[in-house]
Amino acid sequence: MEVASVNGRIHVKNLAVSILVPVVGGSLVGALANRGTREQYERLKNPSFAPPGWVFPVVWTALYKMMGVAKYRAQETAKPLGRERQVLAPYELQLGLNFLWSFLFFKWGLRGTALIEMAALLGAVIWAAYEFYQIDQLAGVLMVPYIAWVAFALGLNYSFWQLNK
Repeated sequence: MEVASVNGRIHVKNLAVSILVPVVGGSLVGALANRGTREQYERLKNPSFAPPGWVFPVVWTALYKMMGVAKYRAQETAKPLGRERQVLAPYELQLGLNFLWSFLFFKWGLRGTALIEMAALLGAVIWAAYEFYQIDQLAGVLMVPYIAWVAFALGLNYSFWQLNK
């Protein structure tokens, strides 16, 4: 089965938009919220399990692409069933929370607030994955690495908050 094919068809424009929104949005957030973060990240007391800074853009780009494909599959499957809003609401919520986190943690230095926000983000990602899975199992499964990364990032955020009060 081809990952991008839904009901035997690929709507290239819809697929491209679904992937580009998180990838470009994440890049813009990175440019706006994460200026000077490499130096800031290196100055923070790091937990032993903190990856090097270069890992984050690599992982996020892959995750944004996967979530875009998942969103595309869920949306295309939900359209003829009239369930598009039900499927997209948690996705849009988690994407907004995802973009907000970098501002909270890096730009504004609100690590405790970022921690609370990331817990909400994890809940929204799980909700989105659940809704996706109900409509298209592959779409739900494509969200699993994202859930795992956000859970890891939640632990990382907590550790940074504790070590850098």
